[in-house]
Amino acid sequence: MRTIREALSQYITVRRALGVTFGEPAVTLGHFVTFLEEKGAAWITTDLALGWACQSAHVQRATWVRRLGMVRGFASWLSAFDPRTEVPPKRILSARHRRKKPYIFTDCEIEHLMAEASRLPSAKGLRAWTYVTLIGLLVTTGLRPGEALSLDGSDVDLENGILAIRDTKFGKSRFVPITDSTCAALARYTKKRLEVCKHLQTNGFLISERGYRISPYAARRTFAKISTTLGLRKAVPGKRIGRGPRLQDMRHTFATRKIIEWYRSGLDVERELPKLTKYLGHNSIDHTYWYIEAIPELLQLATEYMSHKEVDHD
Repeated sequence: MRTIREALSQYITVRRALGVTFGEPAVTLGHFVTFLEEKGAAWITTDLALGWACQSAHVQRATWVRRLGMVRGFASWLSAFDPRTEVPPKRILSARHRRKKPYIFTDCEIEHLMAEASRLPSAKGLRAWTYVTLIGLLVTTGLRPGEALSLDGSDVDLENGILAIRDTKFGKSRFVPITDSTCAALARYTKKRLEVCKHLQTNGFLISERGYRISPYAARRTFAKISTTLGLRKAVPGKRIGRGPRLQDMRHTFATRKIIEWYRSGLDVERELPKLTKYLGHNSIDHTYWYIEAIPELLQLATEYMSHKEVDHD
């Protein structure tokens, strides 16, 4: 009978053969199998899966749920070959989903993040360029981190200043205009990566020094390390990256700033919000209204705006 590690190797091969990149899950499940080996377990049990998924108290509950979901997928597949395998129930860790309160970066923090990214060590220097470009792109466009990392070179139209965001969350595609300064920064990065990587191994726009697309897992960990160095995230023992601001908060920062700008300019925010909803690729305007509820300053501005509006109607 195959060992669990041998079974995992076959599982990863099958998933990738079906067209799934399967980068982060492969790494995470590898950690799970190591945990099983250390416990001397010959098959997967619900108790072991749950114990592994929840072993760190320094991460969000959503991380536990995501880890257990990866194990469920592997266990479901493995149970067809090894009847001893227990598949953890779907809702064993379920809880009412609460959106994490966004962290809004200051201009100073963004400058420090980009400066620290520019000092990332690498043999050819491209790693620093890539992460400076990623942070700058997220700040100026409000893209989801996954959207930025999924960009192909052909999606970046520097001549017209347009980014093509294809088949993203909710199955939507959209075109995102970029400013002249962002366009210039992307042009500089394009020149640099071509100088360093003569033979690209991917169509991806944001790449590693080896010429491969940057993975979401690598991007999250690198950003977390940069944030920890600057004191924005709290360091924790071991290899864990702690809790604190995330790449996703760059998107929150962009959206929040835009809405604050509208309020302070005296624009009719109710009329402008649908435009932001479309620009951000939200499935519903309710997702955009969430920023007003989540940010105290925005909620105060919204209250003042509605008060003035009611006075005008009297």
